[in-house]
Amino acid sequence: MTEKRPLRKPKCVMVTGGAGFIGSNLIRHIFAERPEWFVVSYDLLTYAGSLFWEEESFPRDRHAFVLGDICDPSGVLAAIREYGVDLIINCAAQSHVDNAIAGSAEFLRTNFSGTGVLLDAARVGRVPFFLQLSTDEVYGESQGEIPFGEGAPLCPNNPYSASKAAADLLCRSYSRTYGQQIAIVRPCNNYGPRQHPEKLIPKFILKSLKGQPLPLYGDGSQKRCWLNVDDTASALIALAQSGEAGEIYNLGSPWEFSNLEIAKKLLQITGREESLISKVADRPGHDRRYLMDSSKITAATGWRPSVDPENGLYNTVLWYGEKLPEIEKKIDLSSL
Repeated sequence: MTEKRPLRKPKCVMVTGGAGFIGSNLIRHIFAERPEWFVVSYDLLTYAGSLFWEEESFPRDRHAFVLGDICDPSGVLAAIREYGVDLIINCAAQSHVDNAIAGSAEFLRTNFSGTGVLLDAARVGRVPFFLQLSTDEVYGESQGEIPFGEGAPLCPNNPYSASKAAADLLCRSYSRTYGQQIAIVRPCNNYGPRQHPEKLIPKFILKSLKGQPLPLYGDGSQKRCWLNVDDTASALIALAQSGEAGEIYNLGSPWEFSNLEIAKKLLQITGREESLISKVADRPGHDRRYLMDSSKITAATGWRPSVDPENGLYNTVLWYGEKLPEIEKKIDLSSL
């Protein structure tokens, strides 16, 4: 039986990308589950982060927001020193695959170079632990029914996943070269409130609510395992406390659906006809399927995904339904 590691007890946590989808939901969970943690949200408020951030009302005595770019070495280091950061959870990223295919420069800058800046600042600022948020896409397309373990080779098939794979390798190199305490977490597809409407599930929800066609790539047979963002937040908190330096942890899900199945489920929840599904040309390099083995994090922390998709998707539809008038003021949904 593996001996349990003592819990890490950070006092000040910097969440980079704290205004983004996973970052903002993570911060909410931290406030609910770890009352002793002070949180520094470090974010540039790009288009995806700024959409819902203005609605956040975090407790002032436990939270500070820093408007900053993770590619700015002096800004990152200044924030680390000002607040005495002793844990960094890097959720900052450019993550929309279509945008990466259209132009990769910003993805390389943020996802790769930005991670390098954070690692350097963490080393100089003597931050005890660094948790890097990656993606299942770094493994590339699954072949057969054997899920990827953490030791599977990296085989990214689009510029976004390549930029994240490069960041993972950079983290590994800093761990080996400088002895930094770094762990990497690779989740599968996330969904839930506060996700930008460019992503599949919120896009389909909002278009369904408006009675607009749902643009489905190809035949819609691409399969993904879906993880509610609440489960991802819980996993990140668990690994922030007990994740082992130098290790990688997969966050998979037992709930796998094709994109077509997702479209049909959302149409059913919103009371719309399946005739709204509109098949469009598939995007280049579209991986058909990802499968991951999550037994390692379960053995290390006891974490398992708990939000089943029936409840998770229903509650996500309710949230976007409530926010629809505000979202329409900022985004032309017909352009998505």
